[in-house]
Amino acid sequence: MGDLSRKAAIIGVDESDEIGKIPGKSRLQHAAEASFNALDDAGLTMKDVDSIFIAGPSPYVMAEYLGITPKYTDGTNVGGSSFVIFVQHAVAAINSGLIDVALIVHGEAGRSSRSYHESDLNMPAAQYEEPYGFVIEPHAYGVACSRYMHEFGQERTQNALAEIAVSTRKWAQLNPKAMMHDPMTIQDYHESRWISWPFHIYDCCLVADGGGATIVASAAAARNARKKPVWILGSAEGHDHGEGVGQQDDLCSTIARDTGPRALGMAGVTHDDIDLAMIYDSFTYTTLVTLESLGFCGRGEGPDFVADQRTAPGGDFPLNTNGGGLSYCHTGMYGMFLLLEATRQLRGEGGDRQVKDCKLALVNGTGGTLSSCGTLVLGTD
Repeated sequence: MGDLSRKAAIIGVDESDEIGKIPGKSRLQHAAEASFNALDDAGLTMKDVDSIFIAGPSPYVMAEYLGITPKYTDGTNVGGSSFVIFVQHAVAAINSGLIDVALIVHGEAGRSSRSYHESDLNMPAAQYEEPYGFVIEPHAYGVACSRYMHEFGQERTQNALAEIAVSTRKWAQLNPKAMMHDPMTIQDYHESRWISWPFHIYDCCLVADGGGATIVASAAAARNARKKPVWILGSAEGHDHGEGVGQQDDLCSTIARDTGPRALGMAGVTHDDIDLAMIYDSFTYTTLVTLESLGFCGRGEGPDFVADQRTAPGGDFPLNTNGGGLSYCHTGMYGMFLLLEATRQLRGEGGDRQVKDCKLALVNGTGGTLSSCGTLVLGTD
C-alpha cells in the first residue's frame, strides 16, 4: 500500500455556484456546476475526464447529465466518508493504469429536496432501533455522546462540545462562503435550545443545498495542471458496523483508530507533522471522538485537547478552517467539502483564514452513524 504514496494528486476543487438554501436546483445541477468549476480550477475540460466517482445519484445518471462516457465508474456509498475514500480508489485506479483523470463529484439538495424515501423496513436499524425512537441522527449520536459523558464526565464533555462549536464558528466568520457568520460565545452555546439531549442546536450540523467536486490526476497529468498539485501521501478506509449504533462495540471510538495510523504510516509522517486537520463534524461529538480515535490525544483526553479555543483561529491546532459542517455547510454527506478546504489551505488559498506554512493536512471523513471512516494525508512539494 505504501507504493500508492505520491502516485496521484488533487489538481482541482470547487463548490457549486451556490450553497445554502437553494430551492430551485436539483442535486444533479449542484453536482454539474461543481464539476465544471473544479475542472476550470484544474485547467481542464470535461473531455479530459475518463472516470466518475459519485455517492448518491447513479453514476450513469450523473455521467449522462454531464455528457461523458467514462471508462471507469465507482458508485460506492458509505455516507459522508464516501468522497474521502474515493480519493484512495482513484489513486489505485490511476496506479493500475486504468485511468488518468478522475472526477469525484457530489451534489445534494439536502435542505430543499421535495422527495422522501422511506427506509427499508427489512433492514436491521428499521427493525431494532427505529421502533425505540432512533429515527433521526441526533438520537443515535446523542446516545453515543451520553456514553462518553458517562465514562469521562458530563461537565468536561459539555465544555468540550462548546469549545468545538465556538471555535468552528470563528473559522466560519472568516469564510465568505460559510452560511453562518453571527458571533457565538461559550455562553451562547450553553443557552441555546435543545435538539436531542445532550445536544444543543449548535452541536448539530447545518442542513444545506449544494455540491462540490475534486479532480484527482496521475502524476504526469498533475505536473501540467494550472495550479500546484496537492499530493496524496497516505490513505486508508474502513467500517466496523452498519447504520445504527446498536452493533457498535465502542460508542467512544470510531474506526479512525485503524484508518488514521495506516494513512499516517503510508505517508511516513506523525501527528506532530500535521499542520491542518479537517475532520467530519456532523456533530460536535463526531469531532471530539474522532480526534481521540485518530490518535491526536488519548482516550478521554479530547476535552483537555480542545480547551481554551486551541482549535480556533490563532490557536496552535487549526481544525476545520472553513467553518465545518457546523457553520459552513452540510448537505447531508459532507466529506467532499473537507477535501476542498484542505486543498485550498495547502495551496495557500485560504484568504483571511489561511494557516501559516501549511504543508501537511489530515482529512478524515465519517459516514453512517460513526460507522465508516476514510483518512487521507495530503501535502505539497
